[in-house]
Amino acid sequence: MFSLDEDDEGEISVGESSDAEREMTPDIPQAPSVKSFDDGGDFEGASDVDRGTLRAFVVAVIYANAAVLLVALGPMVWFFEGWSRIGPALFVVGLLAGIRTYQTYRAWERSRDEDAEADAEVAETDGNAETDEGDFGPDATPPET
Repeated sequence: MFSLDEDDEGEISVGESSDAEREMTPDIPQAPSVKSFDDGGDFEGASDVDRGTLRAFVVAVIYANAAVLLVALGPMVWFFEGWSRIGPALFVVGLLAGIRTYQTYRAWERSRDEDAEADAEVAETDGNAETDEGDFGPDATPPET
């Protein structure tokens, strides 16, 4: 009945592009590869991080997650369920977890500052020892031996 149904001459390919379209289409750029923290699946990248920093981070994340959960959950169970003792208790525990998160961060920051001060003192004493031994400046004459 229809001549186009029997022959493929009049069909239009919808999903395929023509040769001219393929020539004009730019090449798809490749995304750069990014090394993630855990490429091997065995946390070998964690050895690059200071143990104190890693511990403080994990503890702070756990406290922060507990704080967010409990601060949000406490008022909801108090209001929706009518649990007038458990709701406020959850809220207070969430606030305490938030305070503990801040304390963990401050302790880590203090320890990092103390390490930096200790490194600066060591570098300062090493620098003074070198100048005392033989650096007399441009105008000074070395002592006679």
